[in-house]
Amino acid sequence: MRRIYLFGILLLALSSCAAQQSKQNTRYTIAFYNVENLFDTKDDPKTFDEEFTPKGAYRYTEKVYSEKSNNIATIINKLNGNNPPVLIGLAEIENKNVLKDLTNNPLLKKHGYKYITYDGHDPRGIDNALLYRSSYFKVLSSRAIAIKKIGTRDILYVTGILGGDTVHVLVNHWPSRREGIKQSDPKRATVANANKRMVDSLFKINADTKIIIMGDMNDNPTDESITQVLKASPNSDLKKHGYLYNPWVSIYKSGKGTSVYHKQWDHFDQIIISEAFLHDKKLHFRKAEIFDAAFIRNEGHGDDAYPKRSFRGKQWNHGYSDHLPVMIHLGN
Repeated sequence: MRRIYLFGILLLALSSCAAQQSKQNTRYTIAFYNVENLFDTKDDPKTFDEEFTPKGAYRYTEKVYSEKSNNIATIINKLNGNNPPVLIGLAEIENKNVLKDLTNNPLLKKHGYKYITYDGHDPRGIDNALLYRSSYFKVLSSRAIAIKKIGTRDILYVTGILGGDTVHVLVNHWPSRREGIKQSDPKRATVANANKRMVDSLFKINADTKIIIMGDMNDNPTDESITQVLKASPNSDLKKHGYLYNPWVSIYKSGKGTSVYHKQWDHFDQIIISEAFLHDKKLHFRKAEIFDAAFIRNEGHGDDAYPKRSFRGKQWNHGYSDHLPVMIHLGN
């Protein structure tokens, strides 16, 4: 009789643990990270990647590449404590080779990451990618959306199952401001419009479609490409169905950002979601945050808060990226 009693207690304890584990597994973290020039060391004759080779301007040796790749793996592994993101959009990766090395890193391999990327149209050969934990996210389809009009980075479009529901993910890296903000505004508006057309086509089928638009937009959350072209709203309580919600506006207005230019913080890196995530019980939007741990920021030089970039000039800085990663958390 005593054995039966003890066995019953054991079963109750195990079922309680299973219930807790099941509850934990309904929390999902989605991240985006511009990894700043994650190249391999080989010269691709089809692109302008010569600077990132052993004999190039950055003296990009196997040793440097290995450390750079391991640094990125370290960041990803720490993004959400002991449970790293189920989806991570990446910008500025060169090819599948660097993704293979990254996901085979022992820090990430244990989490079962797989990857998707396509060779795009950027002259330097940098592309967007999506890492996903295959035990949580089942890929249904993927393709690259080319922006042929301006010849910039393709949009990576992936559809999959997360938490038992279909989710559409668009990974972006919009044109830079190098030629000037006003001069380059039309280019970013072009890519924003390409995203909006995709969003509209999905909403036309179902206004409750779950859409995640992530990327380095090279524009801030309050800029016109985001607010007027993409039409992403900072209002989470709009009295209408089927719109895009941008949780980063208040964070940006508080003075925070993800990259620095001329000692001014910008919040170019964003994850924008469709309104369906705001009222969904299982994939409910909980919060957005910037990952700004001290170890990925500079020490000294009067810029302690700035991201510790890979290179200082052309000199290897043992750093990570000139951008900070961003995350959103979903779950019940």
